[in-house]
Amino acid sequence: MRALRFDRFGGPDVLQVAEVADPCAGDDSAVVAVRAASVNPSDLKNVAGVMEGTVLPRVPGRDFAGIVVDGPARWRGAEVWGTGGDVGFTLDGSHAEYLHVPVTALARKPRPLSFEEASAVGVNFVIGWLGAVEIAQLERGETVVVFGISGGVGGAVAQIARARGARVLGVDRVAPADGTPAAEIIEEFVPFTGDTDETADALLQHTGGRGAEVVYDAVGGITTPAAFASLAQRGRWVVISAVGKPMVELNLPDFYHREARLLGADSRKLDLTESTERLALLTPYFEREEFRPLPVAHRYGLDDGPAAYAAVAAQVPGRVVIVPDARS
Repeated sequence: MRALRFDRFGGPDVLQVAEVADPCAGDDSAVVAVRAASVNPSDLKNVAGVMEGTVLPRVPGRDFAGIVVDGPARWRGAEVWGTGGDVGFTLDGSHAEYLHVPVTALARKPRPLSFEEASAVGVNFVIGWLGAVEIAQLERGETVVVFGISGGVGGAVAQIARARGARVLGVDRVAPADGTPAAEIIEEFVPFTGDTDETADALLQHTGGRGAEVVYDAVGGITTPAAFASLAQRGRWVVISAVGKPMVELNLPDFYHREARLLGADSRKLDLTESTERLALLTPYFEREEFRPLPVAHRYGLDDGPAAYAAVAAQVPGRVVIVPDARS
């Protein structure tokens, strides 16, 4: 089969299309013909060598959607989707024509979603669910501030929060594009200019001076001061990323007097099977078309895989998807 591979860390140019052995199903595994696989920022970081635990040489790619072509009879021909914190790092990933997965990682694709749309769900919604529901335990009637609202994770968190009956405020450098789920959900948008006081004051104004019960920071680092300043008494602060600077300062007396909770969330700790368990919880929302991924805006064949990664590096709007059977 053809696959994107890298045997050293670096920019998108280290990726090459290679002929590798076709995967074979075993007693407890299956082979998926990949119909679409999105490119996430974490895939770009993986190739760059800034993610831990990657074993080289490797086929990258975490998210996928496709058709089971080998494995248990009950699964053959099934349209499936998936993601995992191990795939693309210690296991060969989805940026290939075929993907080998354990049977426990198979999950049927929601019918309303195309393969391309389904491939753009995994990382964003799994980390959104993990952080907002399992870790922060967001409840009905609470307010959540989402830093990075215009991105894939931010849009996922907004939809999950609405389904939980929460009020959603959004922060980002640019507002969510018209027609995206986040644009339709958020009650207020606060532009992030880098001025902590300006951002925090606006958020406090929109919460009657109380702050938000939950702050979900999908950016981190540069947004840390504003995120903390917008947190309510006994608020829960979820961090999944660190942009610009990994080391931040925190006023400890302010932190403990506020009885705040700082919570980390990492979808890399969930393997293919554990991620599938979260997708099973998300599936009914997609079946009802209550949840939607960010629009797929850019499509590439495997031969143009490095260009797909370069597009993610350039932070193009919308999702970037690799379609393995497409030809340049």
